[in-house]
Formats: sequence, structure tokens, C-alpha cells
Amino acid sequence: QVQLVESGGGLVQAGGSLGLSCAASGSIFSINAMGWYRQAPGNQQRVLVATITPGRRTNIADSVKGRFTISRDNAKNTVYLQMKSLEPEDTGVYYCYADILPTAGPAYRPYWGQGTQVTVSS
Repeated sequence: QVQLVESGGGLVQAGGSLGLSCAASGSIFSINAMGWYRQAPGNQQRVLVATITPGRRTNIADSVKGRFTISRDNAKNTVYLQMKSLEPEDTGVYYCYADILPTAGPAYRPYWGQGTQVTVSS
């Protein structure tokens, strides 16, 4: 059994900052990419915010470059998202993502957290 548990999020005024964290636990052999996706209100699609590889190579959406920072602690199987200069357009449910190889195998597969709400008021 593999779980991704998110923490952080909440309500903040425009221009403010928030931090998210996500810890993977359970029967994990290895983790490849980890990251965050956002689902905006009224939108069914989850949009990439940022991802990071075990070697800390990052892929960050243009809309948040320079404002959001993704990092990870490989020893703790945890990924972080530091968000600053938040805008109302950043509002949504943020889902943690990890590409995990379970100890039982047989291959890497995507796992998702339960989602955490981020609301930025204008």
C-alpha cells in the first residue's frame, strides 16, 4: 500500500505566500518524479504546476516561474512547493503526484494525493 499525504494550503490574500508538502509512505521501492498539479474551480482538468526528479531537475509551468519553488527530500520521500506572490488565478485544488515503483513491483506507476485547497483572495 502506497500513500501520498499532503499538508499546507489554505486561504491567503493576493501577494501572500503559502507552502505545501507531500510525503509518500508505504511499500515503496523507488520514487522517480514527484510534483504538483492544480485543478482550478469549475475545471475538470489537472494542470501541471511543477515536477522534480530525484536528481532535482525541475519542470515548472510558465505561469508560476519565478514565484513557485519546488524541492524534495529524497531521504524523506517528500516533495515541497513554496508559493510566493500568489495571485487569484493560482486558486484551486493542488494535487501531489509521484511516480512510484512499489516493493511488489512490477513497474513504476503514478500515485496521487487527496488534494489540498489553495484559495487566493483579491
